[in-house]
Amino acid sequence: MTQNTFFGDGILKKTDILYLIALMLIIYICFSVLTPSYDHEAFPSSNETSKEGLVSGINLESSEQRDDIQNEDSLVHTEKLNSVNEIHRDDLSVLQDDFFSEINRSIPTNAEPSINARSAVVMDFETGTLLYTKNAFRKRPMASTTKIMTAIIALEYCSLDEDVLISKRAANMGGSVMGIKAGTTLKLNDLLHGMLICSGNDAAVAIAEHIGGSIEGFSEIMNRKAVEIGAFSTNFSNPHGLDAENHYSTAYDLAKITRYALNIPEFDEIVRKKEFYFNGRVLKNTNEMLDLYEGADGVKTGYTGLAGRCLITSATKKDMRLISVVLFCDTKNLRTSSSMKILDYSFAEYDSIKLLDKGTIMGSIKVKRSRTSQEIDLSVSSDLSAVLRHNQKDMLFTRVSIPETVTAPVKKGSIMGTVSVYHGDRIIAETSLIAMNSAEKKELKDYIMEVFIEWSKILG
Repeated sequence: MTQNTFFGDGILKKTDILYLIALMLIIYICFSVLTPSYDHEAFPSSNETSKEGLVSGINLESSEQRDDIQNEDSLVHTEKLNSVNEIHRDDLSVLQDDFFSEINRSIPTNAEPSINARSAVVMDFETGTLLYTKNAFRKRPMASTTKIMTAIIALEYCSLDEDVLISKRAANMGGSVMGIKAGTTLKLNDLLHGMLICSGNDAAVAIAEHIGGSIEGFSEIMNRKAVEIGAFSTNFSNPHGLDAENHYSTAYDLAKITRYALNIPEFDEIVRKKEFYFNGRVLKNTNEMLDLYEGADGVKTGYTGLAGRCLITSATKKDMRLISVVLFCDTKNLRTSSSMKILDYSFAEYDSIKLLDKGTIMGSIKVKRSRTSQEIDLSVSSDLSAVLRHNQKDMLFTRVSIPETVTAPVKKGSIMGTVSVYHGDRIIAETSLIAMNSAEKKELKDYIMEVFIEWSKILG
């Protein structure tokens, strides 16, 4: 009795199996081509897995915690910090100044100092965190602290050995001057020292005319740079800071501008000097904090009738560098004491906390349709740190946000997710997670090879 089958006879031929497998291969390849690839630069939140963990860096690499990260689809492993020494660090890519300020003020602590300055702020240099504020966002004249921006423009537009011709306008400037003569040529390096150390108005005008062609032209450059830095409540009308219409800033903006300037090595080197020799004379630094305050390493003084006594100070202690700004103090002594009080307060109340180290493995992710790696590790893209009060250190946790799977190809260094450090329900620091290795996409030959391997298994 003959039994009819799908293959036409009662015997399953090898060629029939081969045709069937080939047909399945074609269908599979078509499906793979039509299925959209995963965008590794903008992972969709609908396919993310959020995972929480202790802010203690390598602790998330332990076998138990790594299993949690790889196997759970919901929030897992939320713990409090056990000690300061266990905390790691991460990058300032998304540090929220306003969040920090609100958090820091919300927790009871020692009384903030009473100061004479009408406006003031203390900012952490590394993270930009606000540690102390008093009318920090109120617009005021800022006197010669203006010259910090003048120096930024000079250092970004010119070389230090560039020759600058001194005009009559520059040489005839009043107020504090370094003593330059019209018609002479000086190096930009000398002018920067004279402007920042002895607050030379003549040097500021010479620099402005050299770069901008005029004070007005240079002021336009200054204002564009202020917007670029994020000093949105600042406007410059001149390069020296003498009282003028529409010439103002805020304590907060000046701290941001100073933080930007201190990242320029040449600026940082000049403002910490106590004196500079020029044409046989000694130019003394007007910043009294360099002599009076331990750890002081900058930055700039200022005084006009409308601005009052102003002072921006940089000081380094306890592995922290802080920037203080005091505007409109009544006397020089009061601007000094105001600066000291808010710096002492900030150094006493806050610590620099290491959150996550660059390269720390925070989990792994499975890769589909890869001919090389079926799973890739994810690491922190850059260092991350924060400045917190002493009583906030045990209130932090991390949350890892990554997709459940990705589709090849994946390039080493591609952004695959984020790791966020939380204080309560607020993100205080955040950075990206990147692929530690690559995963190559399967090609047609790889699929054909898989078919032949399966065929060989069927045929024995």
